[in-house]
Amino acid sequence: MKHFILSLLVLGMMVFVPAQSRAMEVVEGLITTQVSGRQPVDSVQSYPAASGKLFCFTRITGAVDDARVFHVWYRGEQEMARVELLVRSSDWRTWSSKSLLPGWTGDWRVEVVDGEGNLLQTIPFTLL
Repeated sequence: MKHFILSLLVLGMMVFVPAQSRAMEVVEGLITTQVSGRQPVDSVQSYPAASGKLFCFTRITGAVDDARVFHVWYRGEQEMARVELLVRSSDWRTWSSKSLLPGWTGDWRVEVVDGEGNLLQTIPFTLL
């Protein structure tokens, strides 16, 4: 009987944990020069800053209802952009872009963060 009651308590606690925070994850995340047909055309780890624009592409699974994620673009430790993106199914592809200036060389990263502020993935790249 004690095990039965304990099981009910555990199950009851799981109901109060939002499903999206339990299951949402980035199964594909990369930096690309273009998105075509809802797919990245390439994957880059380093790229000339003078080229103008890059995209952060993510494929997210496990979301329920209308969830949201943020692509937070960093140059070193400085936040350069924060883009809110809706996730409207349990298997969703989405992307953001960042226009670049020639002087913005160095180490960059995009942090993919859920709507509750949890870090889902970090995607590093370098601008030359």
